[in-house]
Amino acid sequence: MNRPLSALLGLTSAAVIATTVAAPASAATSQAERPFLFTYTFDGHLKVAGGHFTVGGRVYVSVKYSNGVTAFHKWATARTHPVTPGGAVYVDTTLASPCSGSNNGYAEAYDAATKRWSARLPVTVCRRID
Repeated sequence: MNRPLSALLGLTSAAVIATTVAAPASAATSQAERPFLFTYTFDGHLKVAGGHFTVGGRVYVSVKYSNGVTAFHKWATARTHPVTPGGAVYVDTTLASPCSGSNNGYAEAYDAATKRWSARLPVTVCRRID
């Protein structure tokens, strides 16, 4: 006798539907896991780093002026890191740092695997005059 699985398990159709619909919601990426960036200075350069990217995936990191003109960009591969959660990127830019002035630009990163952008991080963009 062929009986529906829900009947064999003693479930109503409504319970089966509710279970099926609820499962994907628990697997959804939370807002806390959105890719993030931070910056620091080392050896006179601006460094852009971040986490919650796809481990082993390609990440596009860019620093732009407020008007959208790109000052620096580079593709990097996200790797595991003992301190930074998820896939981490650490990119050495060609931009000088520290430098005086106010935030005249921003850094952002794109996770190619998830097609998600990090939030824009305000930065001061300046170039070395040697």
